[in-house]
Amino acid sequence: MQVSPQSSSQEISRFVERAKQTYDDKLAVKLEPEHTGEIVAIEPDSGAYFLGNDEIEAADNARAAGHHGPFYFLRVGSRYAHRLMTPRR
Repeated sequence: MQVSPQSSSQEISRFVERAKQTYDDKLAVKLEPEHTGEIVAIEPDSGAYFLGNDEIEAADNARAAGHHGPFYFLRVGSRYAHRLMTPRR
């Protein structure tokens, strides 16, 4: 199922969960630790993934291979692509 900006929050949540499950079940063992810190673009319906130093490079690599998403982005070795943290006091 494709997600888009018009998708419901439930559809988007299912897309995110499928992408995270794909990472946990198939990709983590392939990508860690050699690619830790890189961004991975995951196309959960096909299982395809593409690496880059940032989201743009990963998406460009996906498009160059004929994939057009949608993609879910994670940083290899993390549950997030980015984390915002408050300063320490």
